[in-house]
Amino acid sequence: MKRYLTHRNLVSILLLFVMLVGAQSQVKTGIEVLAENDFDLLQGKRVGLVTNPTGVDGSLRSTIDILHAHVNLTALFGPEHGVRGDFSAGDHVGDMVDALTGIPVFSLYGSNRKPSKESLKNIDVLVYDIQDIGVRSYTYISTMGLVMEAAAEMDKEVIVLDRPNPLGGIRIEGPLVEDGFHSFVSQYSIPYVYGLTCGELALMLNGEGMLEGGKRCKLQVVPMEGWHREMTFGECGLPWVPTSPHIPDYHTAYFYPATGIIGELDPNMIGIGYTLPFQLLATENIDAQLLSDAMNALKIDGVAFRPIWFKPYYMAKKGTPLQGVQIHLTDPLRAPLTSIQFWFLQEAHKLDPSFDPFKGKEDRYRMFDMVCGSDRLRTSIMSNFSFKEIQEYWNRDVDQFRERSIPYYLYK
Repeated sequence: MKRYLTHRNLVSILLLFVMLVGAQSQVKTGIEVLAENDFDLLQGKRVGLVTNPTGVDGSLRSTIDILHAHVNLTALFGPEHGVRGDFSAGDHVGDMVDALTGIPVFSLYGSNRKPSKESLKNIDVLVYDIQDIGVRSYTYISTMGLVMEAAAEMDKEVIVLDRPNPLGGIRIEGPLVEDGFHSFVSQYSIPYVYGLTCGELALMLNGEGMLEGGKRCKLQVVPMEGWHREMTFGECGLPWVPTSPHIPDYHTAYFYPATGIIGELDPNMIGIGYTLPFQLLATENIDAQLLSDAMNALKIDGVAFRPIWFKPYYMAKKGTPLQGVQIHLTDPLRAPLTSIQFWFLQEAHKLDPSFDPFKGKEDRYRMFDMVCGSDRLRTSIMSNFSFKEIQEYWNRDVDQFRERSIPYYLYK
């Protein structure tokens, strides 16, 4: 009994130590920094808030409810999924009244993607507080940019409450968007993985004249405290609220850029509809073990693959036996995330030359190309299924963009 009590006490002491260390190293997000300063930037102003369920403080209190209790919150603006998260991906979202606060909610994912003049008439400042995942095709940053454009047109202030980039502030992957391929999933000419927090990106969009017509708004960013560029989200000491239904935890944010592009052709192929969204690469007929061996033979930095067999629970291939590989990130900071899906296309085609996920998906080509920011990758892969031949193009803009973005860094 004595030994058991001693062991139990030791465990308690260690847990307490871990908790104290975690508390000391916890990142404070922009909303928490704003609250510590008594909401000074918002006092005496009519406030519009652009947010969704990810807008919370470290205790999971909604930014909506925090601001409603402390400032004159007069309007809410909801991106894809809505301000309270009660809409699925792609759902048309209409204007409404928030049931908890009685504040009008203006949709930014319905007939309007940009705040209208009517929606801005009773506000002085627009506050943006949304957790992003650091990927160009994730539509929240497009919403942020359009909010900034509307603010510039109406001479309103914009305040961005900063949050961590779960992919860190070092990784940059993919080319800039080419002319003719800008859309809501590629609104601005930035790489697919852009290596900035939303606050830093807002500063860059504003400072570089990247908003439509070179507009610039009156912009302030409330920086985080305690965040640095190499930090993983798990090191931040912050709770994760799903940024969308298929990003249930921060780990999944790493897999979204690893498979999400080819998921535009077939969501079930990348684990959507199963319990591992974005973490799988699968086909109906190619042997899982052979595919796993081929992918591991590439010796991709920071990645390992294991064979997997599964049946999706929903979407087009519900109940269909699929097999392929589960992606395991052994070193997420080193892994070239976006390349993984293209290496898969190459190796799967080698094993089975009849494998062609583009076949019969002509109606998805335009969306695939807009997500990529060009049609070059698709046309090249369709011609020979060799990623090696297009790899240089995929990474061509990384160094130039990094140099251009450094002046907007808020964190080391």
